[in-house]
Amino acid sequence: MSTEYSGTGDPARSLALLWRTRERASRKGRPDLTVDRIVRAAVDLADTEGLAALSMRRVAQTLGVGTMSLYTHVPGKGELLDVMVDTVHGELAPAEPPPGGWRARLEHVARTRWQLHLRHPWLLQVATTRPALGPHVIASYEHELRAVDGIGLTDLEMDAVVTLVTGYVHGAVRTAVEAAQAAGRTGLTEQQWWQAHAPYLEKALDARRFPLAARVGSAAGQQYQGATDPAHAFEFGLARILDGIEVLIRDRPGTRATGTDDR
Repeated sequence: MSTEYSGTGDPARSLALLWRTRERASRKGRPDLTVDRIVRAAVDLADTEGLAALSMRRVAQTLGVGTMSLYTHVPGKGELLDVMVDTVHGELAPAEPPPGGWRARLEHVARTRWQLHLRHPWLLQVATTRPALGPHVIASYEHELRAVDGIGLTDLEMDAVVTLVTGYVHGAVRTAVEAAQAAGRTGLTEQQWWQAHAPYLEKALDARRFPLAARVGSAAGQQYQGATDPAHAFEFGLARILDGIEVLIRDRPGTRATGTDDR
């Protein structure tokens, strides 16, 4: 998969679009054509056909307008991508954090991001080390920081914990997305693939030559009915990460590292 980069558009124009501080009327006489409508069409296109299909021309075709009509509202693909990323981040941040302790809140952060990437798998192709500083991206960051606010971490540690959890999700969900795409493109579910290949894998995994791979691989395959179970791997890894965060704050005065505080 090719990688696109957020933050490649003109900064002033991108920020104007992200925060909707300026939206010009269409010179083509299309008052129904707005930034929001263009962005929604672009997100739908990326969701259904992948990021490789995204272009100003394809979005215009989807909307039934000329390509130049889009440039009246959106300067180019770089700025459009920034607004797309920000728009889907609007699905993350609820008005209030979920009840429970910091551990429950971080679990919620992780699972909502997991679901976001499953709905919009093209996000995995967008490098956001230079993030689109729109209202939804900032709101989601604020929400994620609230999950660990007041539990004894420094500001830098709060940022690092959020980065750790969201970065873990980004890596873990890739396997789930790839599995779903493989099923769609081959017409075989993971279970069907496993049933077809299991007899040959048993022959390849010679227990005398590969004793651990044969034993562990056989146990995992029987449990998962596939080569892997992305959801199980995600839950296992998330629990271990939260255990590590608990160790980080365990011995700090005035903190409750159990993750069951009433905040």
